[in-house]
Amino acid sequence: QFQLVESGGGLVQPGGSLRLSCAASGFTLENYAVGWFRQAPGKEREGVLCISSRFIRTYYTDSVKGRFTISRDNVKNTVYLQMNSLKPEDTGVYYCSTGRTCPGGGYWGQGTQVTVSS
Repeated sequence: QFQLVESGGGLVQPGGSLRLSCAASGFTLENYAVGWFRQAPGKEREGVLCISSRFIRTYYTDSVKGRFTISRDNVKNTVYLQMNSLKPEDTGVYYCSTGRTCPGGGYWGQGTQVTVSS
């Protein structure tokens, strides 16, 4: 069964950091692009960042440039989203998604909650 599982979310103070993980099971993630999306309360889901199967990174949200990075470990079949200098406006549910190309949009994980608050 194809499955994506996000983890690593939580409550963090402004200026803090979190690393989200997107682990795949049932298929080999290295053949796919993986995108991170987020949905803030009352807002539509938006793309954040994506990494292709060739490790090309694409940002979809200007506000995270310089703060968020994406990486993949094909041995662990996992993609990571490193989030630094977090701001309250980064609060939301973060999802990962696969696709043949960025931004993804094929299989989706269940999401992990990120809350940035003092």
